Amino acid sequence: MSTRTLSYYEIVSQLPAGAVVTFHDVGWDEYEDLLEHVGEAEHLRISFDDGVLQVMTLSAEHEKYVRFFERLMTAVILRLHINILSFGSTTMRKKGERKGNEPDACFYVQAAERIGNRMHLDFATDPPPDIAVEVDVHHDSRDKLPIYAALQVPEVWRFDGEALSIYLLEAGGYRESQTSLALPMLTSRILSGVLARVRSEGELTALNAFDEWLRGPRS
Repeated sequence: MSTRTLSYYEIVSQLPAGAVVTFHDVGWDEYEDLLEHVGEAEHLRISFDDGVLQVMTLSAEHEKYVRFFERLMTAVILRLHINILSFGSTTMRKKGERKGNEPDACFYVQAAERIGNRMHLDFATDPPPDIAVEVDVHHDSRDKLPIYAALQVPEVWRFDGEALSIYLLEAGGYRESQTSLALPMLTSRILSGVLARVRSEGELTALNAFDEWLRGPRS
């Protein structure tokens, strides 16, 4: 590991929860070295955008919402019998584009059959996830949308702690949409409402209400 990469790691390892640090003029090899050194560190999210390296540490509140998104998808799988594959915060990167990112969660829906039962992804050949999720309770991830566009992620969900926004890839950029492309029964209004119930009534009540909605006539 280079001296510069070691310096990045030393700084990152001392960051408090909910912090973010940005490094400029970082080489692709240094980015990959840092990824290899930190491994699958669950408390970090690392992005790279043409020489700009950003590292974010996670808070308990952030992780609580991330886990809840996983539970929401499990409810959809079990109730509607849709094949949805979760790959968590897997690192997506393309050397040719000089871009990489780690979403808070990501899911394969339409492309799930292509992934099958494989446990590891290779984004040189595998499709991007159909949905990437960003939980922005401490930071704004909208500056990562160009990274997602370069990685060809069709849909990004962004939750800012109050409301959820859905962004769909179109003509090389993202437009905001009220309805999910991958899961058309889900809208920003429905998802925002369920997440609001997590804050006001707790996860169990929110999940039960969501499951009841899935079982009934949806509007």
